Amino acid sequence: MKTINHYLFLFVSVFLFNTAVAAGTPEASHGIAYPQGWQDWSVIAVSHRTDNNTLRVILGNDIAVKAARSGRTNPWPDGTILGKTVWKDDKLDNWPAATAPGRFVHAEFMFKDSKKYASTYGWGWARWVGLEQKPFQKGTQVCTDCHTPVKGRDWVFTDPAALPE
Repeated sequence: MKTINHYLFLFVSVFLFNTAVAAGTPEASHGIAYPQGWQDWSVIAVSHRTDNNTLRVILGNDIAVKAARSGRTNPWPDGTILGKTVWKDDKLDNWPAATAPGRFVHAEFMFKDSKKYASTYGWGWARWVGLEQKPFQKGTQVCTDCHTPVKGRDWVFTDPAALPE
């Protein structure tokens, strides 16, 4: 029964997320408009943060995917948009060794435009929180402070996952 409840929770979460987004475009975050259609972008990588128990799927627009697949990521080309969707991790009742997405936390994005975002290291930073996609308005300093350890990697933590040709 608990497994059914887990899958029901995931279904309801995805349904509510899609319904909330379809109901209207979320407000801008840090002056950046909500990126339309990101849910259909290709996956570049996944990550699991053990410090805060979250699972992340890193997505990219066409420019980002092309750069990732060709290894041109330091620097990423202008026009790149990287998206990260974040869930709290959850255990599956029928597969205790597995970790799966639980509660949706947020979607955040990095927009590469070396001229427009020169003051923030060539990137525009935006985040929308929860299934309601409420804009995160705590300032881009929060983003750049977190990404400082990877400033030599064009401010990006993600290593694109290798795929067979």
